[in-house]
Amino acid sequence: MKGIFAPDMNENLAKLQKAIEPLRQEIINHKVYAAIKEIDDLKIFMQYHVFAVWDFMSLLKSLQINLTCTSIPWFPKGSADTRYLINEIVAGEESDVDSNGIRKSHFELYLDAMKQCGADTKQIEIFIEHLKKNGDLSLAFEAAVVQVKAKQFVEFTFETINSNKDYIQSAVFTFGREDLIPNMFISIVNDIHQNFPESISDFKYYLERHIEVDGDHHSHLALEMTANLCGNDEEKWLVAEKATIESLQKRINLWDGVLEEIMERKLAEV
Repeated sequence: MKGIFAPDMNENLAKLQKAIEPLRQEIINHKVYAAIKEIDDLKIFMQYHVFAVWDFMSLLKSLQINLTCTSIPWFPKGSADTRYLINEIVAGEESDVDSNGIRKSHFELYLDAMKQCGADTKQIEIFIEHLKKNGDLSLAFEAAVVQVKAKQFVEFTFETINSNKDYIQSAVFTFGREDLIPNMFISIVNDIHQNFPESISDFKYYLERHIEVDGDHHSHLALEMTANLCGNDEEKWLVAEKATIESLQKRINLWDGVLEEIMERKLAEV
């Protein structure tokens, strides 16, 4: 890990990472990855995962609102180092480039990938359409008939957002959403891509960008941001650890939901 942290901050980061490692391993070794063997399995995965891609952006923007001045008149707010870190991450996530060099957010890249492989985007589109109209998560979930595990995942993210505590948001963002894509899943996607390049080239590109941008550069920036926000406050680190553990459990539950639906599909075909 690059960057300059005070020794006690390094110690707190290491302690938090050690506490969550069993859950990280459970996610990385989840059975859902081995269950994805063909495009129809991948479609189910994407129809769940798109909600995590979307609410990741909401969590990110809540951090930007809390850590920088987003109102007029403008005044300097917080640490310039922290402002730089969050703005750098937002720029990359909100306005990256697709395989043709066109500016798009990672969420838009994901929707493109879903459409290319034939995954149903109607649910997430209905959800967002209703949320734009009334701002009510519950009504949007109901209108789109969102799966229970996906709904619970998003609800926890918005509990984190609504806490208005930047250090909790940063910890969940950093450790609950950091690079959790196992090599096995990348290999599976590559194998499917070899047989159906015209169907999942966009998803393969999305994964590659996610690993390159989120898993490397942004991961380092997020670590530094969390260390800055928690500082030397032991209570903040403990609360951040508890929230991160809960966020990782929600991810496991989300993957459980995907696995259950994939297995149901396979049994129905027998």
